[in-house]
Amino acid sequence: MHKKIKVMISCMIIVIFILSLGACSQSSSSDKVGKNEIVFWNPFVGPDGKNMQMMVDAYNKTNPKFKVRNISLKEADMYAKIPTVVNSGRNIPDLNIVHAERIKQFVDKDMLIPMDDSLAKYPEIKAENYVKAGWDIGSLDNKRYSVPLDVHSFVMYYNKDLAAKYAPHALDDNIVTFDEIKEAGLKAKKDGIIAAPVTWMKPAFLSVYSQMGGSITSDGTKPTLNTEQAVDTLKLYNGFVKSGITNKDGQDAGQVFKSGKAIFYPEGIWMQNDIKKAKNLNWGMTNFPQLSDDKNKMVNWSSSHQFVLLKNPERNKKKTEGVIKFINWVRDNSLPWAEAGQNPAALATLDNPKYQQMPQSFLIKDTTEQKSLKIFDYKYNGYISEQLDKIGNDTVFGKLDIKKALMDSQKTVEDKIAQDK
Repeated sequence: MHKKIKVMISCMIIVIFILSLGACSQSSSSDKVGKNEIVFWNPFVGPDGKNMQMMVDAYNKTNPKFKVRNISLKEADMYAKIPTVVNSGRNIPDLNIVHAERIKQFVDKDMLIPMDDSLAKYPEIKAENYVKAGWDIGSLDNKRYSVPLDVHSFVMYYNKDLAAKYAPHALDDNIVTFDEIKEAGLKAKKDGIIAAPVTWMKPAFLSVYSQMGGSITSDGTKPTLNTEQAVDTLKLYNGFVKSGITNKDGQDAGQVFKSGKAIFYPEGIWMQNDIKKAKNLNWGMTNFPQLSDDKNKMVNWSSSHQFVLLKNPERNKKKTEGVIKFINWVRDNSLPWAEAGQNPAALATLDNPKYQQMPQSFLIKDTTEQKSLKIFDYKYNGYISEQLDKIGNDTVFGKLDIKKALMDSQKTVEDKIAQDK
């Protein structure tokens, strides 16, 4: 009996030993794969996500030394995870996409590393090869912290048939003024057609606010939301609502346009895939509505997705070179990103005949249009955005007093900044 127990124990030890070897073998294999991967975080969980995956797959088929593993996260989740992983020093992605407006705050919090030395071997990654609005924002204190993927803008779609009927000359110069929109809306009202629905107020407000001479900060730190220009901006939209030339509160703005009941539709260039689904809709794209028909005064709200390197002690020099090699490949292969409705920041795409035919390309092909692309580069832009998303529609539809809402928003942003210091 005693001998049998000894044999059983010996067998168990052998089994445990074999399993341990297996586990070790699996662990080593996993680590080995990880060492040859570039973990790439981005916020592309929408329709454009499949286009980014296509680009990553195409790059990996070139058999690079470091293949890219694409991980798309919800924007809010990604921005919540970034400080956590950077501060812990664990599970930090090798490459990340962030919005341009976040870069200043990330640099201030010492979460990014400059890319200048890493870019030295890739001389084509330079200002001359990118859209200026996207390139300039990545440089702080003479150091480059990012490389742009795109410049995406808030513009205006229009129903070609309705525009021809109610605003026949408004699009002659590719600038539709608010006065022209109002005039067209008053004509169309009797036919049950509206001029333009109220859509996303954050970019709409910022674009008009800037046209009126307003700025979201006076000195780069202090927010300036409670101003006369801000009041006038919201009153302009509120006046349209009162005139009955917009959609009603709660009415689906996109559906109103797609069903042929609106002449104009302010929205992002990234919404093209949704517009294309509308049957029998003869549509076009132009600049966001302007106060003036002077092209040199145009403002089109824009942002930019930027490649950045978060501080990561485990990313060695060779892997960093692999990361830059991927960014350089994207520079020459951004057409799939344009097919998602975006404007790639790399000018190499400009010459592609397919891109030349895309509706959003007018913003990049013309240098005056490029100058109209305004990225609201303010360290606390995120706090401003939160407030505008909170009060925008309610003030325009008369559910909040405009002056009080702006005064309260000013204080809320100031309080958040004070807590951030």
